[in-house]
Amino acid sequence: MTPFFPENTTAQIRSFTHRDLEAISQLLAAPTVKSDRNDILIRQMLRWYGLLKILSLFPNPWQHIFCAYVAQQDNKVLGMIQISPFNRTRSTWRVEQVVVDPAASRHVIGSQLLRHCLQAVREARTWLLEVDVTHTDAIALYRQNGFQPLAQMTYWELPPAILASLADREPALPNLLPVSNADAQPLYQLDTVAMPPLVRQVFDRHIDDFKTSLLTSFMQALQQWVGGRTEVVSGYVFEAQRQAAIGYFQLRVAADGKGPHVADLTVHPAYTWLYPELMSQMARITQDFPDQSLQLTSVDYQPEREEYLERLGASRIKHTLLMSRSVWHKLRESKPAVSLENLQLSEVLQGLQPAKPVPLGQRSWSQVRQLSADGDPDLSREEATNNGFYGLGDFPDLPDEQQ
Repeated sequence: MTPFFPENTTAQIRSFTHRDLEAISQLLAAPTVKSDRNDILIRQMLRWYGLLKILSLFPNPWQHIFCAYVAQQDNKVLGMIQISPFNRTRSTWRVEQVVVDPAASRHVIGSQLLRHCLQAVREARTWLLEVDVTHTDAIALYRQNGFQPLAQMTYWELPPAILASLADREPALPNLLPVSNADAQPLYQLDTVAMPPLVRQVFDRHIDDFKTSLLTSFMQALQQWVGGRTEVVSGYVFEAQRQAAIGYFQLRVAADGKGPHVADLTVHPAYTWLYPELMSQMARITQDFPDQSLQLTSVDYQPEREEYLERLGASRIKHTLLMSRSVWHKLRESKPAVSLENLQLSEVLQGLQPAKPVPLGQRSWSQVRQLSADGDPDLSREEATNNGFYGLGDFPDLPDEQQ
């Protein structure tokens, strides 16, 4: 049975503030709260709230990295939603997390939070989210608010023993190049061809999404210098004959050994032989760091990757559902609408009258001869043509400037 969501609830939706930190922390600590995604991201945002608040005050790549709203009723926080831009143009936004107090109605509060974001972010044309397939209550909430399944994602994990065996062989990658901003065009083309049209339309990525700004590079270097927990290594395979990128990987190595290595992998559908080569390359990189497992994802439209990982002995650790919905914001009319009730029939007919006389159509020479017989017998072909009569297949001569 489809749940009913009352529109006249007294819950107030407002922006996230510093005084909500304690309430949200307690809400996340409740054992009965189910997270749509891992709540580590939210905990990190709460830890760095002061810095993120400062970044939101002026244009920068992290201006909208922490955009959140809370639902409040009787001075009590009942839920929170966190959103962020998915691409550089901010035409697609992502729902990062929806958390609702177990004592409140998840469907009512969650729907109000979602609808508020859909109306508040006017620049978003498409919304995207990822939810665990076991959270059926959350899936029902999103479907009730217009989200439809887009793709199924599987998270894989390779233990250190498999990585060690992959590192024993030398990968055949003669054209493996480092990634820079000058390579944004081939990487964008590779990303475009690696996904179906519907997913490509939802993601709406552009060349700028594959470039790294100077400020972003500085912040990443500062984070590496201060924390020293992760190192990022990336590269792509260039096909010289076609002048195109056919494979790309980005490996986030856990240098401190406290977490798994995480990899992002993109392979051209026509070059599936690159999977073992790129996996061997990433495995060789991880051998210089503490032994940890490697995690990467696959989508249901990548059957070759899933088959290779199964043969490799990788284990499935999580299944998620990628959902999306489009938003069409109504625009206010600049001119008042014309009332049809006071419009008279004579005004309508007068508006339909042509401003200039309509020229007569073409006439055959049989009509010209009949006109000559009935009227002027000396009507010549030249005079008939000057009066608008043309023979079948004959056309008037155009002036020189129109020829």
